[in-house]
Amino acid sequence: VQLVESGGGSAQTGGSLRLSCVYSGYSAGRHCMGWLRQIPGKEREGVARISLSGGSAYYADSVKSRFTISQDNAKNTLYLQMNSLKPEDTATYYCAAEIWPGSWFLGDNYWGQGTQVTVS
Repeated sequence: VQLVESGGGSAQTGGSLRLSCVYSGYSAGRHCMGWLRQIPGKEREGVARISLSGGSAYYADSVKSRFTISQDNAKNTLYLQMNSLKPEDTATYYCAAEIWPGSWFLGDNYWGQGTQVTVS
């Protein structure tokens, strides 16, 4: 399984970025995928996740109404549209895919390499 993120970079406060995660070797099926972020010295924080079968999405309170997670199964791609960015959104963002149904909540996931987002 391979997850490859792209789309990170720098943005001004109030700006937007879209992250993409192309996955391969992964049978999406009924699984959950999502995005987490990490600031050096802090624990990884869940940002958003989506059920690949039903499309139900869940967001951290800190990003609700600003971020949108979506999927394109035909392209094996997961997205995170980030609007109204704030300096506190600065972090390394990781794409993750649960290894077995429900493992997301145990942190048992496949991980991408991460992409840096910097908001100033």
